[in-house]
Amino acid sequence: MAGLWRGGLPAALVLGLLVVGCLSNLGSGNVVFEVKHKFGGSAGSVAGLGARKAHDGRRHGRLLAAVDLPLGGNGSPTDVALYYTKIGIGTPSKDYYVQVDTGSDLMWVNCIGCDNCPKKSDIGVDLILYDPKSSSTGALVTCDQDFCSELSNPSDCRVGAVCAYGISYGDGSSSVGYFVNDNIQLDRASGNLQTTPMNGSITFGCGVKQSGLLSTSTQAVDGLLGFGQAKYSMISQLALNRKVKKMFSHCLEGNDGGGIFAIGQLVQPKLLNTTSIIPNQTHYNVMLKTIEVGGAALQLPKDVLDPDLGKNVIIDSGTTLAYLEEQLYNPLIQKIIAAQPSLKLQTVEQQFTCFQFNGDVDKGFPTVTFQFNNSLSLDVYPHEYLFQIHGGMWCFGWQKSGNQMKDGNLLNLLGDMVLSDKLVLYDLENQSIGWTAYNCSSSIKVKDEQSGAEYEVGHHDLSSAHSLNMGWALTISLLLAFLHGYLC
Repeated sequence: MAGLWRGGLPAALVLGLLVVGCLSNLGSGNVVFEVKHKFGGSAGSVAGLGARKAHDGRRHGRLLAAVDLPLGGNGSPTDVALYYTKIGIGTPSKDYYVQVDTGSDLMWVNCIGCDNCPKKSDIGVDLILYDPKSSSTGALVTCDQDFCSELSNPSDCRVGAVCAYGISYGDGSSSVGYFVNDNIQLDRASGNLQTTPMNGSITFGCGVKQSGLLSTSTQAVDGLLGFGQAKYSMISQLALNRKVKKMFSHCLEGNDGGGIFAIGQLVQPKLLNTTSIIPNQTHYNVMLKTIEVGGAALQLPKDVLDPDLGKNVIIDSGTTLAYLEEQLYNPLIQKIIAAQPSLKLQTVEQQFTCFQFNGDVDKGFPTVTFQFNNSLSLDVYPHEYLFQIHGGMWCFGWQKSGNQMKDGNLLNLLGDMVLSDKLVLYDLENQSIGWTAYNCSSSIKVKDEQSGAEYEVGHHDLSSAHSLNMGWALTISLLLAFLHGYLC
């Protein structure tokens, strides 16, 4: 994880290094954030899993922002999966493809004159550079404006100078840019499976310099949308201005692709249980009470997992696999393989524990259940934590986190591997998270706060709209349940 730098900025930004200051040269450069990928499906290759784990390693060193819209992506284990959405920015509005990330905060797009920005994308979308001068509603954010001063107020940022940021990632890549304010165009739920375009004003990052992996065409998009809790995230800005409820839901299909992503109050299905988000943490941390394998609780020393105190676990749909500290990982794997004592384990690429198995994994291996505060449980079935790389060769999706630290604790993180085929609700107004097993190819209902109407929001596939052939093409629709009439 990186921290904020320059001008005495606090290390408050989660996955990266945000800096606010003044940029003297706005005519060149490029903004880049390490892309956020998602993982799903069960067929793949060792190379694909390796790419995903490498992605997770890079991701665990950065920080970013948030918004919402129709999404597309690739969730095949043979590739590094990517979830993205399309939003309109500026007047007149132009479409930009941005990655969606629940584990970061800042929204940013690559800007005109950027240095080392990718000029094409391997996922088949047309890239475009944002130009504030080409938008009649675009405006630079200066150091004396509240957004900049509240974010940092560095001593070297002069009144009237442009409010700048810098981001450094764990893989050595970095991004530098400045803040702008402009209109964005979003889809408001206005009827069952129907939306109406609406505009709202938001402050976001305009990238001018990019380095490292962020400059490549692999899985390249125009920017990133974070759904974190920070005050400067898009969802926080919209909620502060009473544009939306500060809550969102996602449902990601684990096999065929597709899913749902909605901002607003979820009214159907109703979640019976939720658990509290641990306060004063950068990520979405919840308290784990026990781990069960095949219905039996793992017997762990209290200094590893105290059943009274619990242990911090991060919920992050932007990380592909699931990571556990060694004292949790080792007994979990041992308990799972005890169901098949004749297995011959082998290490592949010095990082994956694999074995040959020709039967039905759901019948041959136990379900893993995580129990959280308030009796909220998360069932992870064998076909979700085991990945077939070829023939009868299977590998565990569980990974050791080693000595990695996040939010002051050894890293325990549940990523997209265990969150697929579940409807997950992030209720930031009540500081809680909940989920339930769900058919992500169906629909949910969200509430329009002004009229009180409840609208159906369904599965969408942005990728197919662009005739992308991406295997397990996960495409989500980010649909906003805006307060009717607030965005104009």
